[in-house]
Amino acid sequence: MKVYVDRNLCDNHGQCAISAPAVFRINSEGILEYEDDVDGSLRNDVEDAIDVCPVQAIFIRDDE
Repeated sequence: MKVYVDRNLCDNHGQCAISAPAVFRINSEGILEYEDDVDGSLRNDVEDAIDVCPVQAIFIRDDE
C-alpha cells in the first residue's frame, strides 16, 4: 500500500502521527515525515490518520 501526503495541503498538525505512529512522525524541526510504502496490516491506522487530518492531506494509493 502506498501512502501519499500532499505537502501543499499539509500544515504539520501531527494528528496523523498520533493515529498512526508507525507511519507518520513529526521530526525535531516540526516537519511531518512518513513512510510511503506501508504494509497493508497498517491500513486501519492510516485510515484513522486520514480521518483526523484537519486539512485532508493524506491519501492511500492502492494501484501502485
